[in-house]
Amino acid sequence: MINSSIFKAYDIRGIYGKDIDEDGIEQISKAIYTFFVKKLGKQDLKIVLGCDMRISTPSLFERSKKTFAEAGATVIDVGLVATPTLYFASLHYDYDGGVMITASHNPKEYNGLKFVVRQGNKLLKIGKESGMEEVKNIALQKQFLPLKASGKIIKRENVVKDEIEKSLSHFDFSKMKKLKIIIDSANGMGILYLNEIFKHIPADIIRMNEKLDGTFPAHEANPLKFETLKDIQKKIVEEKADLGIAPDADGDRIFFLDEKGQIIPAAMTTSIIADQVLEKNPGELILVDIRYIRNVQKVVKDRGGKISISKVGHALITKQMADEDGIFAGESSGHYFFRETGYAENSGMVVLYVLNAMNRENKPLSEIVRKYHSSPESGEVNFELSKGTNVKALLSDIEKGYTDGESSWLDGLSVTYPDWRFNIRTSNTEPLMRLNVEAANDSLVKEKFEELKKKIMASGATMKS
Repeated sequence: MINSSIFKAYDIRGIYGKDIDEDGIEQISKAIYTFFVKKLGKQDLKIVLGCDMRISTPSLFERSKKTFAEAGATVIDVGLVATPTLYFASLHYDYDGGVMITASHNPKEYNGLKFVVRQGNKLLKIGKESGMEEVKNIALQKQFLPLKASGKIIKRENVVKDEIEKSLSHFDFSKMKKLKIIIDSANGMGILYLNEIFKHIPADIIRMNEKLDGTFPAHEANPLKFETLKDIQKKIVEEKADLGIAPDADGDRIFFLDEKGQIIPAAMTTSIIADQVLEKNPGELILVDIRYIRNVQKVVKDRGGKISISKVGHALITKQMADEDGIFAGESSGHYFFRETGYAENSGMVVLYVLNAMNRENKPLSEIVRKYHSSPESGEVNFELSKGTNVKALLSDIEKGYTDGESSWLDGLSVTYPDWRFNIRTSNTEPLMRLNVEAANDSLVKEKFEELKKKIMASGATMKS
């Protein structure tokens, strides 16, 4: 069973039992192996295989593992891990590629795969601009290499331990003041690397929803939906905590909350990290996605670095970052990428950079964030388009009202002025139009947001709450 719509812009994802099942993942695994062989020009592949905690994962994982071994690969089974740990293993141990059985932050009924090819010190994520269409065609047309049945399966332990030890080697927390930290891992994989971090850093940790549970009994494991953070916000205030940490289901996306329970926008986390990275590596290139750039731009300029703007999507920003040899990148959805981790996410490193900023400055996180907050943001707002809307025509019509600004069609429509800018784009994963506005002050953000909202809704679109 394979529904062709599961081959997404950044990964493979669908409803288990409806869009994807064990037979389907066998076909997909054969297709990935065939693609890897063509890409790397060899058949004796070493492929890391990891998985999340979803109810449907064990049977999909076992079928995929068996299929790769029958194809002739040496399968390195790292078991239950966060997606960044799978990336770490692929690069650090010099394997040829990695495959993660996960549906990321999607609800419990979903499952799928994320996968990467290692090319030297780079991890190439397979997405719509880097081979996903080829994998789809191989899978659907069953154009597989013949199975050799000569592969083997090796179990690898202590990967998370190695990952965090390597990340910790960049920092000195020997004089760190003990913090009180609330972690809501939403019953997902992020708790594994967070637990490992706090074996090495003194902190009073209060864990919420820490048990791995693919039914997500507390709430959806998607911190980008800020309503899922209400419980941790309340807990931070009740416990008078210093920091809140909220990863998504597979741990490659992460959000932070300050001592007041306020959610730290991803652009602020990017700014905090970019400042430290450029302090040690002056003149390097930082990447941000098209949605929010002003705050990071100021930090990079002040530090004498360079900035590059990418399309939205973790596979897309990873590829551009590798092509341009950026040292660090941050995405507005809470993904963060490092050159030293193959241009892939390393959420443990992100946590350590935030802790390091608090350690160095010895101030509440809200005060640290304030230092970097030069431009307020609207937050991303979604609009459901009426049936038959011509998106390009709608955006072109909106552009006509802003001809005195600097336009870009890199990803949707962006228009930039000296004191404000906006981006309107359609989602890669849902039938939605997304609006983001940032400006020099709150009143200008509000004014321009309302102005653009009216233009979008005039097309018959409705704003989603």
